[in-house]
Amino acid sequence: MEDATFSDDFCRFLYALVPNVTAAELLLELRAQGERGVQPRSHPDRRVLESFVRQGVAAALADGFVYRASGELDAQVRTLAQAYKERPATLFRIIYALRDGKVQSFADAFRVRKKD
Repeated sequence: MEDATFSDDFCRFLYALVPNVTAAELLLELRAQGERGVQPRSHPDRRVLESFVRQGVAAALADGFVYRASGELDAQVRTLAQAYKERPATLFRIIYALRDGKVQSFADAFRVRKKD
């Protein structure tokens, strides 16, 4: 896996869908289970799975949740699986760095803003 895998698009995907390592692992489990689906083990798991439904990577069924990502979202989840397998420490650092307000504030300082 090359550093190019941790592209801006992939980092935006992580920021939008993966709030922590536990959520990443739950998403990968959801993908691995396919049509068998996943049942939440805790209330926080249920909240994460419900957020996956809202983001279009899962569907809620009467007895759990199943993976439903397609297109670009599925490609990003495949990249997540590869990063988790090949470079987990780097992946974990990026997930948590994206949640660090200081890092986000620093990144925002470099955004190009339209003049009023």
